[in-house]
This record gives sequence, C-alpha cells and structure tokens, in this order.
Amino acid sequence: MRPESDALENDLRNLLNEWDPLGVTEDVQDEYDCMLGPLLELLRRGADQAKVAAFLCYELEDHFGIAYLPSEPVRMATRVTSWWTEAVAADGTRVQG
Repeated sequence: MRPESDALENDLRNLLNEWDPLGVTEDVQDEYDCMLGPLLELLRRGADQAKVAAFLCYELEDHFGIAYLPSEPVRMATRVTSWWTEAVAADGTRVQG
C-alpha cells in the first residue's frame, strides 16, 4: 500500500472511531475498518454528502444491525466529505482516477 493511502486510511479510521456509533472504540480500534476501503472509493469517485450518508446508513442498518437517529449518518457524512475536501486540497495527488 502507498504511504498516502496509509495516511488516508489512518485519518478516516480516526474519524470513524471518534464517531463510534457502536460505542466500542475504547476496546476495539479496528471495528469500523470494514468501511475504510468502500468509503475511500466512494470519495475518490466524487461521492457527495448524500451518497456518503446513504452508505453509512446502509452499514449501520445492514452490517452492524443498529438503530440510529437519521441525523447521525448525515452529520458524519458532512465530516467525512469536509475532511476529504481538505485532504485533496492539501495534496491533490491523493485522488485516484
């Protein structure tokens, strides 16, 4: 894996762990790693906040099997897309075609 991919994954992992919809990151630091690749791929393909929120909703419901307030994935999608915009602005080479 390339260093910039490692850095992006680490940054995104930190965001997901801060969000921690399952409340487990004190014990399990890689619980949300299953979302890293798909989220980065969505972002690299230009997904907007709505698409990221839809992905997060799907993961919460179908993968993790938890109920959530509709605003939770929307707020997280805002954080993720803002982070991505800043990461790309800082280093445009991070985006893959």
